[in-house]
Amino acid sequence: MEREIADFLVYLGSEKGLSPHTLTAYGRDLTALAQFYPGKKAEEIIGDQIIDYFHSLKSQGMASSSLCRALVAIKVFFRFLKREKIIAQNPTLFLESPKMWQLIPEVLTIDEVTRFLQAPDPASSIGARDQAMFQVMYASGLRVSELCGLNTGDISDDQVRVKGKGNKERVVPIAASAVAAVDHYLTQFRQEGDGPLFLSSQGKRIDRVAVWERVKFYAKKAGISKDISPHTLRHSFATHLLENGADLRVIQEMLGHAHIGTTDRYTHVSRKHLHEAFEKFHPKP
Repeated sequence: MEREIADFLVYLGSEKGLSPHTLTAYGRDLTALAQFYPGKKAEEIIGDQIIDYFHSLKSQGMASSSLCRALVAIKVFFRFLKREKIIAQNPTLFLESPKMWQLIPEVLTIDEVTRFLQAPDPASSIGARDQAMFQVMYASGLRVSELCGLNTGDISDDQVRVKGKGNKERVVPIAASAVAAVDHYLTQFRQEGDGPLFLSSQGKRIDRVAVWERVKFYAKKAGISKDISPHTLRHSFATHLLENGADLRVIQEMLGHAHIGTTDRYTHVSRKHLHEAFEKFHPKP
């Protein structure tokens, strides 16, 4: 597949104008697929083999964001080959299956989110901080790095100012419950008014490792058996918005995604839950 991959990358660079960084990532993903099936031609790859490949990546611990990027690269690659008549059938055409849904990150139900957000004890300084952090993450769909970077002046009565990837700033709505949790933390347990919003027990800006550890702690306390991380709250935020009728472009803006394709992964998550509900509740004959 080396020649086809090279031609595809030239096409992306010259006709689609993708950045060198994106071309390198796509090339790496496609080369890894070719190396997984050495000696196979592109026309010999079938859908089940691609699914097997992704299960192998997941078993090796590849991050969900990297899995999604690789899936996009492979789907666009085979679509290109089909359009150029290099292959007769596109093996990625029917990858929307339960097997592929297993690659999508975990999403909490509304009940699980409620239990998780109620797990910290707001009567203690650490509990009040943690409840405020998680309320803000779920209320506004922040990345953990964005959460850690917040300062006390970034949150107003109804919105939060966020510095996202590439130092791009965006302003997103925030729920009143999250603002109340932040106000409780600041008024009851913080002395100074300026600087980092969320502090560690040493009085320094909290970091992503500490947030990750607190998520794991409260997930266990809330009796949530799913393997969740700080990003799970962001995934849940987007999925719950979509399932309640929010437009995908609105969600894209709130999440700070540069491309709608990144946001589109949540349609897969939503379909997964619809499928599970159908299987569970439909009165089959």
